[in-house]
Amino acid sequence: MRTVIIEDEKPASRKLERMLAEFPDIELVAKIESVEEGIFWFSENEHPQLIFSDIVLGDGLSFDIFEKVPTKGFIIYTTAFDQYTLKAFKLNSIDYLLKPILDEDLGAAIEKFKSFIPSDNSVNSHEIKQLIKKDKTTLSRILVKIGYNLKIVQTHEVSCFYSENKIVYLQTQERAFPSDFTLDELEDILDDRKFFRVNRQFIINSDYIKNIHTSPNYKVELEFQPKEEITVSRDRVKDFKDWLVS
Repeated sequence: MRTVIIEDEKPASRKLERMLAEFPDIELVAKIESVEEGIFWFSENEHPQLIFSDIVLGDGLSFDIFEKVPTKGFIIYTTAFDQYTLKAFKLNSIDYLLKPILDEDLGAAIEKFKSFIPSDNSVNSHEIKQLIKKDKTTLSRILVKIGYNLKIVQTHEVSCFYSENKIVYLQTQERAFPSDFTLDELEDILDDRKFFRVNRQFIINSDYIKNIHTSPNYKVELEFQPKEEITVSRDRVKDFKDWLVS
């Protein structure tokens, strides 16, 4: 199996190369260290069957490579951050390994890849979709950019996510940060015991609700910190009340 590593940290790249050397049927054909290098390599070379890719690289996210140069190869993402699970699975990912990578996790990921590649190298897309659905995880932390710096925000620190001018922000007690998510994506990966989509613009964290006001016309309004007031859309009121007591 022709394989490529995308990793900008040399020690991590060398460690993964040593781990892959234990699998005799894997042939490492390239090691890539940046988005720019990746776009060039995948534009000029035959794509491998399997790609091991870190997500956060020095000049961007590895997703940028495959959005510019779509690949039919399968990707096993290796990263210290769990916030990109949903987007990873939309871009040919069959597994998602959190660093530090354990030998048994790597072996299981490779066996999973082999199980989805029949002898004729065709792909069973239905089974891949079922795997994605089964492996869905909830988001526990988010990586945000502040200028040229990166900051980790724990989801329990987020009072709400909201859409404004086609950008989705996460609000903390400190400030609002832009994110790379859509509200629809966040609905799929946030812990639904804590977070609820109250309308088209807001997903709220129950821990930050101060008061709930109702009126005879079935309108429900939330006193919310740090946002002053958020209205639950009328078609979501029943689900919202059920969620509060679930």
